[in-house]
Amino acid sequence: MEIDVLGLPYERHTIELVPDDEGPVVATLVRRRGEQPSRRAVLYVHGFVDYFFQTHLADFFVERGWDFYALDLRKYGRSLLPHQTPNFARSLTDYFPELDEAARIIREVDGHDQMLVAGHSTGGLITSLWSHARQGRGIVDGLFLNSPFFDFNIPWLMKGPLMASLLAVSGRTPYRKIPTAGLTVYGESLHRDHRGEWTYDLAWKPIESFPVTAGWLQAIRRGQARLRAGLSIDAPVLVACSTRTFRGRGWAEDVRLTDAVLDVEHIARWAPGLGPMVTIARFDGGMHDLTLSGKDVRTSVFRELGRWVDAFVPAPGTPEIEVPPAPEDKADDKSGATA
Repeated sequence: MEIDVLGLPYERHTIELVPDDEGPVVATLVRRRGEQPSRRAVLYVHGFVDYFFQTHLADFFVERGWDFYALDLRKYGRSLLPHQTPNFARSLTDYFPELDEAARIIREVDGHDQMLVAGHSTGGLITSLWSHARQGRGIVDGLFLNSPFFDFNIPWLMKGPLMASLLAVSGRTPYRKIPTAGLTVYGESLHRDHRGEWTYDLAWKPIESFPVTAGWLQAIRRGQARLRAGLSIDAPVLVACSTRTFRGRGWAEDVRLTDAVLDVEHIARWAPGLGPMVTIARFDGGMHDLTLSGKDVRTSVFRELGRWVDAFVPAPGTPEIEVPPAPEDKADDKSGATA
């Protein structure tokens, strides 16, 4: 591990991956350990046009006794190399090798017995598919999804027939850039140099986004279709999102109080199909990245996240709460039946 760009106590480790048609490929695992040794760890995975910079999220977990890890996926953030197309992927399973290696380091090298995975937006979609694929192996003890990217926030005609036709034409040119209507209001609402309160590297998370490629679009489309067909994640899942979607195109104060990227009703609709233990929490005034919402909202998010973790991902050795059996129905039997 070497010192991360965030400075101590953040460290980073470069994960060497199999080269692809653009050349060498790496991912980056960022680590922040607590002052006291812990056998519990969190693995955070970012969204599209994103990377890990949310140190207050790490603070929350470290203060609760967890070691914190964040993975900058291949071609994102710390892992983006000069010869690469930013954020490009042909399949969401391309990310499974770095997730597998991050989990191995967390569990086998650093000696953690318990791992909670947290995924935001596209990271929420990827970690859902990965958690399903790794079910039964005792790798994922809990999954926290922050506004996961379960569906495109566009009209049915555009994401159905029109997208299928476009991808059929572009199928052999995965690096072809797909024209999109620029929507910069979300980025403006976050960065301190614009209308937000956060500071991060605009080379890794630009206000105007990176171009969408045909290969990435197809990868997302196939991944979402697999998820919507139903998964069997065998760990408890918390799906969190805002109560409202932003419907405008230009700047409005509502951007600060809504999800300006995804349709939150899509998230609520598809969440129950993740597995048998799914909790859905919605936050009035929440932004797309709930942890970057206004102070009062993110306080609520962290409070509910803490309650859920305590209930569904308790520390090893914590006594289980016994639920008393339901009382028997004492109503008079008026059927007249006899033994």
